[in-house]
Amino acid sequence: MSPTVNNPPTPPVTVIAEVGSVHDGSFGNALHLIDTAAECGVDVVKFQTHISAAETLPDAPVPPYFKGEPRYEYFERTAFSIEQMQELKARCEAQGVEFLSSPFSIEAVELLEALGVVHYKIPSGEVTNLPLLEAVGETGKHVYLSSGMSSWAEVDAAVETLLRYHDNVTVMQCTSAYPCPYEQVGLNVMLKMRERYDLPVGLSDHTLTNYAAFAAVTLGAAVIEKHFTFSRHMYGSDAKHSLEPPELADLVRGIRAIETMLANPVEKDEIEQFAGMKAIFEKSIVAVIDIPAGAIITRSMIGFKKPGTGIPARDHAKVIGRRAMHVIPKDTLISEAYLED
Repeated sequence: MSPTVNNPPTPPVTVIAEVGSVHDGSFGNALHLIDTAAECGVDVVKFQTHISAAETLPDAPVPPYFKGEPRYEYFERTAFSIEQMQELKARCEAQGVEFLSSPFSIEAVELLEALGVVHYKIPSGEVTNLPLLEAVGETGKHVYLSSGMSSWAEVDAAVETLLRYHDNVTVMQCTSAYPCPYEQVGLNVMLKMRERYDLPVGLSDHTLTNYAAFAAVTLGAAVIEKHFTFSRHMYGSDAKHSLEPPELADLVRGIRAIETMLANPVEKDEIEQFAGMKAIFEKSIVAVIDIPAGAIITRSMIGFKKPGTGIPARDHAKVIGRRAMHVIPKDTLISEAYLED
């Protein structure tokens, strides 16, 4: 009987490197981040499209994990022009990865439409912004819907809004904690999302390791998103809870390895390939004393030693009580040739 896996993902899992604003407004850094993420093997490089005047008041509070500068000024300072974004998209395409960006306003959706993006990612803070979801839904394009700070009722409303337009939606479990402790990852929530919405699911992972992502893939995640930086010592809101290049490369290698495992179930009874190993490592029945001809073999006369080329140790009950037809020297493999029928 072949082993089964609970809803294995259909390879390949989409791996998204979330650059966000970690480039800190440097166009050169943004280009190099694309190159480095592509070298690590990701499928998608994601940015964020912030238009300060369209999305935030000047005196809006800053998040607790980044108090370096006011959000309005930070978004303005780190934003790129549409011409620069076109270059970023072209760089992604040249590197064989997809350009993706999260819109934080309807104006940002309009900008991304002008750019010709093929997918959208709804960030956790926009789940309740149903007008934004309607604008994205109207594009008819696939949507990754994050959920980091939303209740079930809020995610329900967001999914319902998008489904009015199409069902090309992936719902992503996410916890808006930076970094996210293992106790708050919520793999159970990801599984519940799949059951609740009958849609593909994924994990937007804010932990500082790859363990949660690996677990999510084994549970059927279709997409994994992780923040990415050159160094966690970089300035900005996301760098200190992001993966560095060696870690991102390990994430991709690990996911591809897990896909291979899930795609290749093993038949436990197909052991012909181990015949040579069994002969070396398994145990056979041997004489532990010189057994005279005509003796009735008792348990004290036999032992179990390598190699596994004689009567298997598991068959010892079939040997005890039988008569030795010939002398069986000590440390000899006992075979049927030594035994009366």
